Amino acid sequence: MKCTINRRAQFSASHRYWLPELSEAENYQKFGLCARAPGHGHNYVLFVSMVGELDEYGMVLNLSNVKHVIKREVTDQLDFSYLNEVWPEFQQTLPTTENLARVIWQRLAPHLPLVRIQLFENPELWADYQGEGMEAYLTVSTHFSAAHRLARPDLSFEENCEIYGKCARPNGHGHNYHLEVTVKGEIDPRTGMLVDLVALQKAIATLVVEPFDHTFLNKDIPYFASVVPTAENIAVYIANLLNAPIRDLGAQLHKVKLIESPNNSCEVYAADLQPLAVNLKNKEGILISV
Repeated sequence: MKCTINRRAQFSASHRYWLPELSEAENYQKFGLCARAPGHGHNYVLFVSMVGELDEYGMVLNLSNVKHVIKREVTDQLDFSYLNEVWPEFQQTLPTTENLARVIWQRLAPHLPLVRIQLFENPELWADYQGEGMEAYLTVSTHFSAAHRLARPDLSFEENCEIYGKCARPNGHGHNYHLEVTVKGEIDPRTGMLVDLVALQKAIATLVVEPFDHTFLNKDIPYFASVVPTAENIAVYIANLLNAPIRDLGAQLHKVKLIESPNNSCEVYAADLQPLAVNLKNKEGILISV
């Protein structure tokens, strides 16, 4: 029987996004504050996922051996280092989160049966790499606070309470929503980026966080005047809002995960999306549909 196991590790390191062939102005335009000298640091958290058959001892691998491999091949070398200089791979391609995950895979693959490398730069930004050439995944996490009421206008109060329980109460209730947006793309062989991170964060803030934060979704977001704002419907709506703008940035939306509370969350994959009639103003103030 096959089983996937995961091992956690961590290291602290610094890096700088800077290309010598670009001018100072061009570097700052492309990388923002990440171009500042001498660099900046992170407490990285690494998850190594491996797959294999269970042996007679009930293990896929001896975790003590796994720990020593990760320590020898990765964390001992990267901990308290300047990433741009520690490994030769980063002379050609900058040590972004997604490229660092890719290179860690390459370092560990000869020794461990890998299925995924997940690397957290911080709790709001992480990358996943699964051994597919230059393809990787990058996730941005953010949040907004909003209220909603779950009720269909064509049903009575009693019928809505039967379906939605306390969530159908007339004056609604609120949540601190956590939103995770995962994009997929090819890592640029020079910049190490699969998407312009600043532009991605700006799109999420402009299209989702700013319009949604501190609203009553049923009344303040036109779409939810006729669609019940369940976590599932909110996630579908957000995915539709972001799908085209992310494509315009040269990446693909992969997944939207909406965490309504510690007990409830949902995930929507872009591959399953169907277009919605969404009223949205572009930067010229003209209504468009996505």
